[in-house]
Amino acid sequence: MRSLFALLAVVCVGIGSAHAQGGAQIGSQAGSDFPSKPVRLVVPFPAGGPTDLSARVVAQKLGEAWGKAVIIENRPGADTIIGAQAVARAEPDGHTLLVAADSTLAMNQFTHRDLPYDPQKDFAPITLLFKNTTLLVVRFDGAATVSDLIAKARANPGKLNYGAGLPANRLAGYVFVERSGIDVQFIAYKGGGDLATALLNGSLDFSVDSVAANLPLIQTGKLRALAKISSSVRLPALPELQSLAVAARMPDLEDISTWGGLVAPAGTPQPIIDQISRDVTRAYADPAVVEKLQNAGIGATAARPAEFDAFIRAEAKRWQEALKNGKLKLD
Repeated sequence: MRSLFALLAVVCVGIGSAHAQGGAQIGSQAGSDFPSKPVRLVVPFPAGGPTDLSARVVAQKLGEAWGKAVIIENRPGADTIIGAQAVARAEPDGHTLLVAADSTLAMNQFTHRDLPYDPQKDFAPITLLFKNTTLLVVRFDGAATVSDLIAKARANPGKLNYGAGLPANRLAGYVFVERSGIDVQFIAYKGGGDLATALLNGSLDFSVDSVAANLPLIQTGKLRALAKISSSVRLPALPELQSLAVAARMPDLEDISTWGGLVAPAGTPQPIIDQISRDVTRAYADPAVVEKLQNAGIGATAARPAEFDAFIRAEAKRWQEALKNGKLKLD
């Protein structure tokens, strides 16, 4: 977490120095009344995490383009429900936006009774912001490759265990175990620090966890990354690391990543939605922005509103199918 705060400081300083020359290049404000006042980006997580970092990078660039303050408002809690509900009730004029997570738009509707918002009816999709990959990790003296891990698990049915925390990481672990046909025990964890500790002390045989929580231990040789889960996210810090689909020799293995995107309250005028989407795309045309996010394991990924809407629906369908048989547990 400290590394993300440090990176956040570097990002803000670096982008801020380019304010004068960069703002005019990505704006699309000629003749437009939007924004007419400061814009709030509600982040349903505490400050310092990847969603917050991505939001602050985007906020800085949009503020430069628009000539208006773009303010980050952290409203964490209740699996992102608190922040989501606040934005769903906001005025649909584009001045209050939600940096929604995968849980906000694809998972909560299947895991929470009486959800106080409807992810498809209460929000207008604007754009994807990021896709984060996670890692399949073992201790330094564990399996040398994914194939070795699978072989060990098959030779010892029911004896190996693994851990994961975030729902998307649990889904990735579930898919890997199901597709590889191994019999292993799953242990739920709340955070990456606990997972890394469990690997180091031998309580776990492998984990599916974030880049940020594991990279320092990988770089010092205490843990070993066997694969990255997502094939669509580059990791400059681990450039030779293969995707799980390649490392496990499962070319049709589905790509799973944690992700976040920008949405507005339903009813926000389409020209405003389209403008914000275009300006985020222009912000990501800056290689320095993309590189800084990639160095934190964050894949800057924009999408048109219709593309993002289709992506959300596909992710929701995948989660519904994964949860309906009861094998994937999130509690």
